[in-house]
Amino acid sequence: MKIKVYADTICGWCFIGQTNLEKALEDYKDKKIEVEHIPFQLNPDMPENGISRSDYLNIKFGGKEFAAPMYASMTQKAKEVGLSLDLEKIIKTPNTVLSHLLILLAKDSGKENEIKKEIYTSYFIMGEDIGDQNVLFKIAEHNNISKEKVINYFSEINKNKIYSYQNIAKEKNISGVPFFEINDQYVSGAQSSEYLKNFIKENLN
Repeated sequence: MKIKVYADTICGWCFIGQTNLEKALEDYKDKKIEVEHIPFQLNPDMPENGISRSDYLNIKFGGKEFAAPMYASMTQKAKEVGLSLDLEKIIKTPNTVLSHLLILLAKDSGKENEIKKEIYTSYFIMGEDIGDQNVLFKIAEHNNISKEKVINYFSEINKNKIYSYQNIAKEKNISGVPFFEINDQYVSGAQSSEYLKNFIKENLN
């Protein structure tokens, strides 16, 4: 079985969805299930250096007060799955291309899941700028991926890979994440671990 996970690294619901998927898969450790992480950009036109969090909230929602109910719901749902998000620490909304590239690079060493979780944690719990190469270098080195290897991978050619994935998502009419593709069946949204577990069970060959 192959599970494709479409997600963005600045998507809190994706962090929750990833956590629920991991829990769901605990019951299937004896099965051959491959998880592929597919890059998706919620803000494909984001400037390379990102923008301030306050500007982002104004542009996206019309202001912090209008975003508050959605973020309160997300934070509460995160608590229910053991995640303590600290959105007040976030001072910048980054461009996510480089963070996605680091996840793709980590696939070579089988570390993509660990890298992805650390990127989520850095952003949503520690408030770090995951568009900053130095933050990503630190995450890479913590997972035994050298800074030199990361620098070489952050090329313009590889950056274009991220945009090509965006086109694939459009072709499949994926407009929001998290989005799971399980044996050509689709699951949208941060579904519960129980829901995902049952869905996986129904589609196991």
